[in-house]
Amino acid sequence: MTESVVRALYGKAKSLNLSSKKINVVPECISRLPNLSVLLLKNNSISTLPNELLYLHHLVELNLGNNALKELPAVLGHLESLKKLYLFSNQITAVPPDVIDGLQNLVVLNLNHNHIRRLPPEIKSLTRLRHLSVLDNQLEEVPAELGHLTSLTEINFTSNNLPSLPVQLYQCKELTKLHVARNKLTSLPEGIKALTKLQVLDVAGNKLSMFPVEFDSLPLKELYHEDNRFVRCEPMSSVQDVEVLMLKELAARFVLQQDRDMSSLVHRMLPYYPPLPELLANGSCCALCLNPFLTTWLECVHFVSVNKETKIRSSKTIPVRAFLCSYKCFNTEGHSYYSVAKK
Repeated sequence: MTESVVRALYGKAKSLNLSSKKINVVPECISRLPNLSVLLLKNNSISTLPNELLYLHHLVELNLGNNALKELPAVLGHLESLKKLYLFSNQITAVPPDVIDGLQNLVVLNLNHNHIRRLPPEIKSLTRLRHLSVLDNQLEEVPAELGHLTSLTEINFTSNNLPSLPVQLYQCKELTKLHVARNKLTSLPEGIKALTKLQVLDVAGNKLSMFPVEFDSLPLKELYHEDNRFVRCEPMSSVQDVEVLMLKELAARFVLQQDRDMSSLVHRMLPYYPPLPELLANGSCCALCLNPFLTTWLECVHFVSVNKETKIRSSKTIPVRAFLCSYKCFNTEGHSYYSVAKK
């Protein structure tokens, strides 16, 4: 190790590789390498970092994978030029908000194989982040602030304890790869259809019963969905409830219908009643008649054949959720929507 550091000092090196050197302490003399841009320290026994790293103003890549860190050292939050940070295979249990706040130029963050249960809301500061990987941790939730990371192209939350994903995920419109296999997901956010660049989706080993509305419109090239609890097409008798709509629903349907007409009085007056547009934003459209409604009258499913060019494990046909506005639509002939049996 000493020879590597000495050569770097004399050569005013821009990169230094101290990986697999059996060290447990980072040499403080590294601070005398102000032009250092790449520092590789993986496969050692490092448990702390010296404050002298503060002087590495040009450090772009730091690899601390496979060490003995139990927390993210505070000094990391001062490495403002850092773009790639690898912290895989440590013993980290938490991600401090103050450290995340100082890494606003980060492009790659790898926290694989640790013991992290939560990501802080302050993760929204990483607006340039493109690759986020927290594989094989103990994540129990993902903050809604993930939606602020609009530069993300790849997310890997495989092998965690996630029961759901935030609906704000649909704001990450640059996303091309989403890996959430082996979690506890019972559904995917309905807004996922907005991820028009998504090419790879891995949801294997969850508790999904069907995919979200218009899921089949995504341009997927790879889909992995084995070992879920998807509904099956097994016809059985059913009893229809009496079709009674609440006054709120009737009024909402009328307003939503009128709002489609740009010249209508309702459309022109809505901006003067701010709470109404916010409420009506949660509305949807009937899969058959296309008329708007506020709440779901009938949740259905249709079985969609996946594009032949898509690499897919298990069945080539997947169940996709659909909403119908009434039994009147459901009872019309010529459609392929099925009501979902409740157990």
